[in-house]
Amino acid sequence: MYFITICCQDRRSCFGKIENGNMQLNEYGQIAHNEWIKTGELRSQITLGAFVVMPNHVHGILEINGRGELHSPENGMTELHSLINKMDEFHSPIYNIGEFHSPNNKTGELHSLINKTGECDSPLRGPSNNVGAIIRGYKSSVTKQLGLMGFDKKLWQRNYYEHIIRNEQSYHTISEYIINNPAKWAGDKFYKL
Repeated sequence: MYFITICCQDRRSCFGKIENGNMQLNEYGQIAHNEWIKTGELRSQITLGAFVVMPNHVHGILEINGRGELHSPENGMTELHSLINKMDEFHSPIYNIGEFHSPNNKTGELHSLINKTGECDSPLRGPSNNVGAIIRGYKSSVTKQLGLMGFDKKLWQRNYYEHIIRNEQSYHTISEYIINNPAKWAGDKFYKL
């Protein structure tokens, strides 16, 4: 599980305002809210925990289910190591493999095997199933929809904050923080008038 924070550029309040300790979403905030929910609907391996869209940032908990690359076929890795050893017999450095031409076409075998065993082709986890890809997809979708509504500024701050949630106590503490974030807005480190 990951605790995620995504901030608006320059901490600009794009998504609404806090009134009486409650977040009042504007049109943009409603899109940010709906797209976060859609993230969980579009990706079956994602479970959403507590989340909140604040005036200038989004907090949420993401759980990525499944073990991803750990499910890659083990025999493929054995084959990969075997091919790498064969490549060494021809004195070809791995970093220069694209330029290597062996009489037995080991380069093609190696490229094929890498494609077969790499994380991108793992049976349970593709490249869109890691935290970075999920956040990029979310930010992109919100940005696109706001752009269609006439928003022409840079919406998001570069990157995002992530914290791995390692135990149940941490999960409950972070969930409580997220839920209570609107009520404690004036003291929040992201608060900006």
